[in-house]
Amino acid sequence: MPVWNPWHGCHKKSAGCLNCYVYRRDAMYDKDSNIVTRTNDFNLAIRRHRDGSFYLKPGRQVYCCMTSDFFIEEADEWRKDIWEMIRYRQDLDFSIITKRIERFMDCIPEDWGEGWDNVTIIATMENQAMTDERMPILLAAPIKHKKVNQEPMLESIEIDKYLKDGQIESVTCGGESGDNARVCDYAWILNTRRQCIENNVTFNFHQTGANFRKDGRIYRVPRMKQQSQAARAKIDYKKRSM
Repeated sequence: MPVWNPWHGCHKKSAGCLNCYVYRRDAMYDKDSNIVTRTNDFNLAIRRHRDGSFYLKPGRQVYCCMTSDFFIEEADEWRKDIWEMIRYRQDLDFSIITKRIERFMDCIPEDWGEGWDNVTIIATMENQAMTDERMPILLAAPIKHKKVNQEPMLESIEIDKYLKDGQIESVTCGGESGDNARVCDYAWILNTRRQCIENNVTFNFHQTGANFRKDGRIYRVPRMKQQSQAARAKIDYKKRSM
């Protein structure tokens, strides 16, 4: 999974940010995660090898700004250049995960129209409050590909009414990692899965998180096994063709 981080640093915005992995990692190097800076990979999308081939090979899905937020205010002056690179690389699919979907309309290029085919916007909604706040904004926005990320999942979330019009392509759930991770309950995961199946929306159980509760018992899951343990549950659902 190629990752493109044109800038680094963010500000905690909602409950899901409490134990942010970027903050945890930066703390190991005495780095202030609140400072937003351009990175050396700013132009990675168009960077080429000596033979002229792209570093990011055609046909790949690229995740953007995994150590920041694509729509963070400090990046407003840089974002135009990034949009130009995304426009140029029509041979790549760019996935943008954000907790700032409310800034979307103020941050899109002039020729955005109804959205670009090679851009997917993934809004993070970790609890019911953020779901009810962010989902209407996501649904109203002109975006070709819309997805939802319930990570870290902090409670059971009712999302059914937001899935009924078929705009959301997929929903991903997962627990929180790290030493201070909050509990993720398997019942919450199954509740979202049920709502996705009832509305024929693709569902993915990404990871258990470090503290995973199932049938009333809490399991401590090592970081390296959180995704594989989720996969072992075999509860992912793929949208059926109608």
